[in-house]
Amino acid sequence: MRLQKYMASCGVASRRACEELIAAGRVTVGGTVITLMGMQVEPDQAVCVDGKRITPETEKHYILYHKPAGEMSTASDPEGRATVLDNDPEGRATVLDKFKDYPVRLYPVGRLDYDSEGLLLLTNDGDLAERMLHPSKEVEKTYLARVKGNVTVEEVSQLVKGVMIDGHLTSRAKVRVIHADERYTDLLITIHEGRNRQVRKMTEAIGHEVMMLRRVRFGPLTLGELKRGQWRELTGKEIEELHKT
Repeated sequence: MRLQKYMASCGVASRRACEELIAAGRVTVGGTVITLMGMQVEPDQAVCVDGKRITPETEKHYILYHKPAGEMSTASDPEGRATVLDNDPEGRATVLDKFKDYPVRLYPVGRLDYDSEGLLLLTNDGDLAERMLHPSKEVEKTYLARVKGNVTVEEVSQLVKGVMIDGHLTSRAKVRVIHADERYTDLLITIHEGRNRQVRKMTEAIGHEVMMLRRVRFGPLTLGELKRGQWRELTGKEIEELHKT
């Protein structure tokens, strides 16, 4: 089995994220640091990440978490900000705090901006994470965006057709106006791309700054009535739907 796939089967992260760990020199096989992709490993070989041996996890776990604004959704942050897997310096509950006695280590599938909130999937199923994030799958994500000012019909049409951000045209989006007045507009925006801060940049491209951004759907999963900072395990039906994605 290729090293990055083996790591994903151990619940380390998605295969893509595992490749980043390998490239960073954080993975050893039999005591030797490995930095090249594609190495084949056997089940009896000692594979370590950051000095800790990893082994395949047979039982997979899936958590739906309502990430509050002010938490990083990555497993670590180079600037030292709070993440969903770290203790918050201000004492707020985070995933790691809530899951310190959880039987496996969980990893976030995809990211939510530091200033954004909403649905975040956490799991130790690296293969599922890879499928959910692969561009070819075009897994849809829906956001509730409150933006400054009154968004016009013409501006909504621009978002639907695609706008230029970072020198590239966005793919077609689904956009629905929930509320609009002179102060702010509430939009439901559905995209399948995963560019950095994409929804914020899309609304800025039509002249409207985001006041609040919440992810309410990711693939077949919906946030529902889950409150900020709360989490729940997925139901069997939800897990089945995820694996059909």
